[in-house]
Amino acid sequence: MERLIENIKSYISLNDKEIQLLHDSVEKRVFSKNEVIFTEGKVSDEIYFVTKGCVRLFYNVDGNDKTAFFYTEGQFICAGESYTFHIPAMENYQAIEQSELFIFTKSKIERLLNEAPKFEIIARIATENELITCQKVIASFVTKSAEERYLDLLVAQGELFHRVPQQYIASFLGVSPETLSRIKARVFKRMRS
Repeated sequence: MERLIENIKSYISLNDKEIQLLHDSVEKRVFSKNEVIFTEGKVSDEIYFVTKGCVRLFYNVDGNDKTAFFYTEGQFICAGESYTFHIPAMENYQAIEQSELFIFTKSKIERLLNEAPKFEIIARIATENELITCQKVIASFVTKSAEERYLDLLVAQGELFHRVPQQYIASFLGVSPETLSRIKARVFKRMRS
């Protein structure tokens, strides 16, 4: 809970009453490794906050999983379009390792907003995070090679290489696992020389 409170406090100040309201508005849930948290076709009425673990966002494309992003500690997750417009979602979320999430349901968020309207920031932060995530992924695919995307991931979130199966990283980078192995070998060779 401290991580969530500190995250929110970086945007707004909270008094003791507001912190208690926040405590009363979230449910902590633990997901097992590889457990699916949310599936496409459902209408999202929840916003998640990762306190422990790693969650994979993926799409089902002609029967194949295509990884779009990884969420780790301190990040909000929201199937934004589904949540906002009450339409079936296209995305899926899966715990890559045992993960602990705080869950805000839409009804609890509405109650929280009635009692303390400043909490509108939670929904806004989650939505903004999703927008920024999408923009970064799109920009990297438009402007960079697979090797450049690999190097960016290594610098920005290098711990993922120890936490996430390689086939998911390959999918995220838009390459086959074999191509990822070749990229890693080339980069490793350059770093050694």
